[in-house]
Amino acid sequence: MAKLSKREKRLRRHKRVRKKVFGTPDRPRLVVFRSLKHIYAQIIDDTIGHTLVSASSLDPEFPKDKRGSNIEGARIVGEIIGKKAIDHGIKRVVFDRGGYKYHGRVKALAEGARAAGLEF
Repeated sequence: MAKLSKREKRLRRHKRVRKKVFGTPDRPRLVVFRSLKHIYAQIIDDTIGHTLVSASSLDPEFPKDKRGSNIEGARIVGEIIGKKAIDHGIKRVVFDRGGYKYHGRVKALAEGARAAGLEF
């Protein structure tokens, strides 16, 4: 059996999580993606396959002096996506950690979204 790369392992975990986590119009899916330099979050309605709201560390609302992918930046992205979601009438979501551990930047993003008023 061939050895899997870190990325392939994460994608396998992501597929396993996606079998159970599905975004509906009532509770869309909040998905997280981490890159080495930035962090991204989207709220997706899987029934129609559309992204309803998105935020990242590249957004204009993100403070320029905090640029980059660190825990503080992830928390700010979580707050931004939470505010945008509430402005669009979304209060409850299901959290899709994207195959990453619920730890560090992913956890900070989730806590930032909760602080902004999202429930999951």
